[in-house]
Amino acid sequence: MAMIDDDKDFGRTPDLNGDALGRRRGGKKRVCKFCADKAAVIDYKDPQALKYFVSERGKVVPRRISGNCALHQRKVTLAVKRARNIALLPFTVTN
Repeated sequence: MAMIDDDKDFGRTPDLNGDALGRRRGGKKRVCKFCADKAAVIDYKDPQALKYFVSERGKVVPRRISGNCALHQRKVTLAVKRARNIALLPFTVTN
């Protein structure tokens, strides 16, 4: 079996937007809003606070976008689902 030389380009164009060492470009690490501010509570009865974590399509915003830690993201998801069940938040967007 022939060894493949890693130095060959194989006809690909260079990545002009990539870093020099081939690392992924990461954004700024977001801090969990609820861990930073201990006074902030997750309550399903407060739809104004929960609207920040729901997209305009009605979906729950993922952790990587909202910046929540795993524990608080689970609590936010549960609060959004409870608020939907008692009609404080919509399930879907109305046209």
